[in-house]
Amino acid sequence: MAAPTNSNLDISASIAGILDEKHCLDHLRVLKSFSAALRENEYRDAVEAEAFSSLIKVVSRLSDELQAATKGNDDQQIYALQLQLTAECFRAQRNACVQSTRNQCLLRELGFIDVSLNLLSFLQTTDLESRDGIIEPLRCGIQFLGNVSVGNQMCKDDIWQLSFPDLLLQLLSVDDEKLVNYSSMVLHTCLDESKVEKLSEPQNIQLALKVMELCRTQPDLDWTVLIATQHFLKCSNLVEKMYSGMSHHERVTLLELLFAQLKEEDFEECGVPPSVAGFLASAFQKGCGAVLTLATGSASSDEVLQEALTVISLLDVLCEMTSDHKQFMFLQDHPDLLVTTVELLEQVHAIGKASKNVFSAAQNFSSFSGEGDSSCHSPVISFKAHLIRLIGNLCHGNTNNQNKVRELEGIPLILDSCNIDSNNPFISQWAVFAIRNLLERNAPNQELVAALERRGAADYSALRELGFLVEERDGSLLLKPVRKDP
Repeated sequence: MAAPTNSNLDISASIAGILDEKHCLDHLRVLKSFSAALRENEYRDAVEAEAFSSLIKVVSRLSDELQAATKGNDDQQIYALQLQLTAECFRAQRNACVQSTRNQCLLRELGFIDVSLNLLSFLQTTDLESRDGIIEPLRCGIQFLGNVSVGNQMCKDDIWQLSFPDLLLQLLSVDDEKLVNYSSMVLHTCLDESKVEKLSEPQNIQLALKVMELCRTQPDLDWTVLIATQHFLKCSNLVEKMYSGMSHHERVTLLELLFAQLKEEDFEECGVPPSVAGFLASAFQKGCGAVLTLATGSASSDEVLQEALTVISLLDVLCEMTSDHKQFMFLQDHPDLLVTTVELLEQVHAIGKASKNVFSAAQNFSSFSGEGDSSCHSPVISFKAHLIRLIGNLCHGNTNNQNKVRELEGIPLILDSCNIDSNNPFISQWAVFAIRNLLERNAPNQELVAALERRGAADYSALRELGFLVEERDGSLLLKPVRKDP
């Protein structure tokens, strides 16, 4: 390559010359040479402002020509060339901003962001016959927005001001996976706490809902998942507004992302605010009865089924939140959450015993190896076990809740659930866990369990099969592991 100074002079003059001539393939070659040169660090650092000053005039001219053009068949070649030239201009802008704060600021000052967004807005709504020809300039233009905004707050703010929310929503709705991915990258780059809060406003909420829709329909798009987990879930106001405006199917996606975030090893840094936990606990209490429709066959419509699946997902999230994570243990005192859970367990238990249905205990373990029927795919698999798990979590070290479960006659209910059940893998372990938490330092609960055993009302055989004994010591009832002879 020639010395940077000479190259600057040659390319700057060639770009300026495009403005005085009718578009031709030579112009495309000039722009390709410029965008290729900008891939080199040395050239990118030395390129003169005059080259960009000429380039923005070319972009502006192309924008005017495309928007004013007629759509006659005789002009198809001209349109195609204009679109190619536009793509190459955007490619040059994109390359110029790679790891170059100086070029980011220079292009911003020259007005590239404003002109580019106007052109992108036109391209994504145009009815030009050759949609294939539009995709390339759209992709390159959005990549430019991504590169110009990385690490540059002024550029981020400009892009946000000029594209939020309508253009960003339109770009995320284009039927092109790469284009949507690039648009998601731009949105992720621009977002901060104050901008996320704005998404919760009624006129902007559709943009947030579109991101969540993409998380469900295109789960391989990493940027939308990052937007949801790194930004949306940290804003309780937005979570509440989105949840209220979502279908049950979409709510399940939101809850699955939240559950995955809670399972991360660096959970303490997940940033999910306690107010989100309180909101979801209330949502569970309000809608939990929907899961009972799965036993009666009334869940024939997809909407009813999805409502039940939402309840199941809410329970999974609440179980994870109350698994000794200090910031969420206030849920032990959430009004009537424990009462609702115990009452739901009682209903599920009674329905399962009344007739054969999805809540009935089963011994069909072959299904888990792929040899049985489709029962292992039932949406309520482990639901009863997770109800017991949540009760155990809410009673951990909490005397008031321990007493409340006893008053609600929940202890015999949990003891009666200790049997092995293929519809509820690990239910015995969660029952043991819950009983341990209910008995810990609680003499009335210990006395109740001892009395149940003496009257034959509590069957410990399942506990013994799991390797536990219920032992009385100094007036206290303890769960003890059985010692096995060598």
